[in-house]
Amino acid sequence: MMKGILASAVGLACFSQAAMAKDITVWAWDPNFNVAIMEEAAQRYEAANPGVDVKVVDFAKADIEQKLHTMLASGITSALPDVVLIEDYNAQKYLQSYPGSFAPMTKAIDYSKFAPYKVNVMTVDGEVYGLPFDTGVSGLYYRTDILEKAGFSAQDMHNITWDRFIEIGKQVKEKTGVSMLGNNPSDLGLLRVMIQGAGSWYFNADGSLNIKDNKELAEGLRIFRDLHRTEIARPTIGWSEWVGSVNSGAVASITTGVWITASVKAGEGQEGNWAVAPTPRLNVDGAVNSSNLGGSSWYVLNASKVKDTAIDFLNDTFGSDKDFYEEILKTQGAVGSYLPAGNTTAYQYQDSYFNNQQIYSDFNKWAADIPAVNYGMYTYEVDSAIAAQMPSIMQGAPIDKVLESVEQQLKYQIQ
Repeated sequence: MMKGILASAVGLACFSQAAMAKDITVWAWDPNFNVAIMEEAAQRYEAANPGVDVKVVDFAKADIEQKLHTMLASGITSALPDVVLIEDYNAQKYLQSYPGSFAPMTKAIDYSKFAPYKVNVMTVDGEVYGLPFDTGVSGLYYRTDILEKAGFSAQDMHNITWDRFIEIGKQVKEKTGVSMLGNNPSDLGLLRVMIQGAGSWYFNADGSLNIKDNKELAEGLRIFRDLHRTEIARPTIGWSEWVGSVNSGAVASITTGVWITASVKAGEGQEGNWAVAPTPRLNVDGAVNSSNLGGSSWYVLNASKVKDTAIDFLNDTFGSDKDFYEEILKTQGAVGSYLPAGNTTAYQYQDSYFNNQQIYSDFNKWAADIPAVNYGMYTYEVDSAIAAQMPSIMQGAPIDKVLESVEQQLKYQIQ
């Protein structure tokens, strides 16, 4: 009799644990960065919550985007994950195209601890729908030895305008023979850095097109054009050639997101000859020396059967764990948009490659000042339309006329 009671008790306990067990499925791309970081978060949460099993599935970024669009459009949600990684530039496209598909987290997360521009990306009608992850906070990486040969000190590189950057670049090229930067004239990443630093984007706050009368965009295109027309920019095509120009010493600087740090440090024999300054700003009212390029964030699907647990998981790791952010900075070089992480030991690290500069502490400070803009639903579509006109801009076509034409084209294409 006692054995039967014990067996029943054990059976009930096992059933109870099974009933309480919760599996969280996460979709992400890049096994060496996003996936690895999510797996670290999973280990931490599972250790404190034995009934939870987080399964991270690695897909190509394009495959995730296609699957999400197909399933959300069809209304068949059973095969969707509980948590998915979405690039910031595409966030509004999903949130606005599929209302009700993502779980609001406004009351669950303390968003005051995150860089404001990241929170803005995931906000619709006052509700916040994501957990901010990595930042693409940008900086001006430059070769101190090359700049010194041209007569410039570290102070000369701080808080400058893009016009001043061009002036410096001309002297660097003249005195050293080295181009100031490498850049693909068909890749508008640098243009996006310029206009976000000026608090502008391709779209207004209400989502309407902001092309034809966008003074910041016109100024950014002028600078982008002049970087090449003055020949201080070395034309590059593709990632390998772009990064290769930096590693080989063919260029004296690179301005882009913090995620380039590891690639910059791949240059042999350059340790101690690099520094990072704030991003140059456009010469327009309100522009700042802080901007962004890239970045992504985590979203919970509303159809998830473990929605509350998934939100708690994200909040307990990405939303509040400074030790976690310290670990992923050391292991993956990930700079998160969680501002309190800037006080951890890892962020105070003095990198010998950058002449013992505390680069991550600086990036963390700059991230807090990045202007919040509306990326809208069609950033890449606008990019393509402007890039198609870049050859004519380079040849002297009036920028205002080009932008007027681009806006007319986009009105038919995306609206």
